[in-house]
Amino acid sequence: MEAAEAEASMAWVWRFEKADGSVAPVGSDPGDFGTQGDAESWIGEIWKDLLAEGVDQVTLLEDGSKVYGPMSLHEAADDS
Repeated sequence: MEAAEAEASMAWVWRFEKADGSVAPVGSDPGDFGTQGDAESWIGEIWKDLLAEGVDQVTLLEDGSKVYGPMSLHEAADDS
């Protein structure tokens, strides 16, 4: 498989989680994204809806391997 084909076949997915790391069900799973940028753009647009559905945090996976996370969907507390 050539490098361009390998990159094109990568699947980026979000795992939706409760605060304890268990899987959180969502009403509409977006499925796979073709690029990390597409996945991150989507989460940036939809995170408040996911939070309202009971999702506390998300983890980004590339072909089943964790890229980063868990990343909280809750707004950071102001410590000032």
